[in-house]
Amino acid sequence: MKKIICGLLVACTTMSCHQEKESAGYIGRSEIRIEDGVMTPEALLAMGRLGDPQISPDGKSILYGVSYNSLPENRSCRNLVLCNADGSGRVQLTRYAQSVSNARWSRDGKWLYFIQNGQIWKAPLHGKKLGKRIRLSQVPAGISAFVLSPDESRVLYISSIKNAKVQEAADTDKALDKAQAYLTEDLMYRHWDHWVTDIPRSFVAPMDAIDPAHSRDLLGEEPYELPTEPFGGTEQLAWHPEGRFIAYSCRKLTGKQYAFSTNTDIFIHDTQTGRTIPVTQGGGYDTDPVWSPDGKHLAWISMARNGYEADQQRLFVADIDLSAPDTPAVSGIRRLATQLDRDAASPVWEPDSKGLVFNALSDGLQKLFRAALDGSLTTLTGADWQADFFSPFAIQDEPETGTRTLLTTYYSMFFPLEIVKVTLPQNGAATFAPISRENAHILEQLAEPSCESVSVETTDHRQMQCWVLYPPDFSADKVYPAIEIVLGGPQGTNSQDWSYRWCYRLMAQQGYIVILPNRRGTTAFGQEWKEQISGDYCGQNMQDYLSAGRYLKSKPYVGKLACAGASYGGYSAYMLEGLHGDLYDCFIAHAGIFDEKQLWFTTEEMWFANWDNGGLTEYAWQEGQQGPAGDGITFGGMQQAGAPYADTPKARRHYANSPASRVTEWHTPILCIHGMRDYRIPYEQGMAAFNAAQMMGVPSKLLVFPEENHWILQPQNALLWHREFFAWLERWTKKPACR
Repeated sequence: MKKIICGLLVACTTMSCHQEKESAGYIGRSEIRIEDGVMTPEALLAMGRLGDPQISPDGKSILYGVSYNSLPENRSCRNLVLCNADGSGRVQLTRYAQSVSNARWSRDGKWLYFIQNGQIWKAPLHGKKLGKRIRLSQVPAGISAFVLSPDESRVLYISSIKNAKVQEAADTDKALDKAQAYLTEDLMYRHWDHWVTDIPRSFVAPMDAIDPAHSRDLLGEEPYELPTEPFGGTEQLAWHPEGRFIAYSCRKLTGKQYAFSTNTDIFIHDTQTGRTIPVTQGGGYDTDPVWSPDGKHLAWISMARNGYEADQQRLFVADIDLSAPDTPAVSGIRRLATQLDRDAASPVWEPDSKGLVFNALSDGLQKLFRAALDGSLTTLTGADWQADFFSPFAIQDEPETGTRTLLTTYYSMFFPLEIVKVTLPQNGAATFAPISRENAHILEQLAEPSCESVSVETTDHRQMQCWVLYPPDFSADKVYPAIEIVLGGPQGTNSQDWSYRWCYRLMAQQGYIVILPNRRGTTAFGQEWKEQISGDYCGQNMQDYLSAGRYLKSKPYVGKLACAGASYGGYSAYMLEGLHGDLYDCFIAHAGIFDEKQLWFTTEEMWFANWDNGGLTEYAWQEGQQGPAGDGITFGGMQQAGAPYADTPKARRHYANSPASRVTEWHTPILCIHGMRDYRIPYEQGMAAFNAAQMMGVPSKLLVFPEENHWILQPQNALLWHREFFAWLERWTKKPACR
């Protein structure tokens, strides 16, 4: 059994006694005390959440943000921390009551730029003390993120404009300013958790005049989002090293076309002439453009098939000639890392422009890889490093030692996100060393679970990798309740992930054995394994879950077994409720799909339901094009072969086997949880499942959060979520069940 040593994070350096003046309402680090080494939901929510690390221009310091929760105030607040590049000399730079984000160094390292209250500010840095802040922007719609130009004379920022396709009552009559209504005549009127009354746009402005009058919209009069909703940010925007050109990713579609398509392309915008040229045209998602340091190449992540959100994420690069007077010349478009049958993500160029470092989920772990322009591929992280590593925010060469260091972040099931240094010697094995230890004061109070990777045989005689966590001081001579985690996605991976809601360490520390199967559809085991699930939601991956459950239940130290999951994991819980016989003793479904037909007509991004329900199957997807079977439905220029009214074999099978179709087989206690602002899987799905359970006489409970989306974000709601989650498990797996 491989055991993660939490001591990597426990050997915490002494915190600096330097104190900044606190603002009224400031939320600082929790000094929670843990009794008996048992982790609780309160301890989880007390942990600081680190993010967005930035290396100083001289490479000697790291700037990052940490947010803390206040349960009484039901909010969180993010402030800035500074440390030396080896993690020593940690100081907290700000103690504001309002969050600070997007902090960036000036070129000379003497100033910090950041966002607060939706505007850009800067403040001088005197050693390790931040001076008085100065407001730089006056943008009434607010700024969510920004990127400084290489010479620091301009800023590229994200704000919003009115969406003409979704009106509010006052847009029709200003006297109706107290009426609350939305009007639209097209799709994509709401997205993820909000009605699309505004859309994000990207603007360029001079640093000394960041306001609407001096800002230029990169898209001009084009009616599109930039960056793409709902999660796009500055990673979709990139300044050329010389500062004239900006590469960006954009889905240049609206309405029904947008709702059925994943076709984002890469473009290059000339800030001098205002001209824009496409780098890619057609296909699926093209995202994350990054310029090489020498400015001669542009790399990005690409999916081949339109409408398929889980297509393989491939690393592409193009040669860019900027010598032409009128427009850049794009040539030599090619794929790198062709040997890797995994999904590449977040590419970062090496300083010499000869290759890129990226991360990819592979065999149950998120690893680091190097793709060279010559076509070679190297795995950088060790095979026995039982943690997930993210792409570096800094790559540094040390000529005197002949080593290269990657400054990056990592986490595991045993600790949240922290900064780490990966050292790559010219000869010998790579090593890693923790830099930050933001939660060592909490982790060192906890008894430690253990974790192992096991292989389970599936019903079609394949081997399925599963993670198994055991409670602290596990003994095979005792009997423990257990939880099987059914994964969201549907394409995703159970890796060494840390979550502040689905926290597997927290589950193990409450006395549960936890198994996390990487069933069909997971992304870390090759494209064939991942794609099997499309059009087969009700099939092999459900059998994979049952195989994992039977494997765990066969152990003499396992008593009662629960099944819990969110999103597609919620669908899986609803489906397994009607399939499992007597394998599971209770279910928990968060934000799950219950009725596939209803979901088709109420979700927002239609490609989400179209492809996997039996829709598009060709690479060369076009509006109005029939699928290979020729029996799909085309209406309004969009193919709908995955719709409930489509006469395709996959669609017929899919809708005939929705979880709602098996409610007469339900007999096991179930907890249904949903957020009312979840527009991806609307909350009526959770209500319908609960109502069905009630009508079948199944012990059931409904937990609805009126102000939450697909996730649970507010601190008090998160605490309630955990309390109800563990109370349900306690009721049905630790105590004799009274059905």
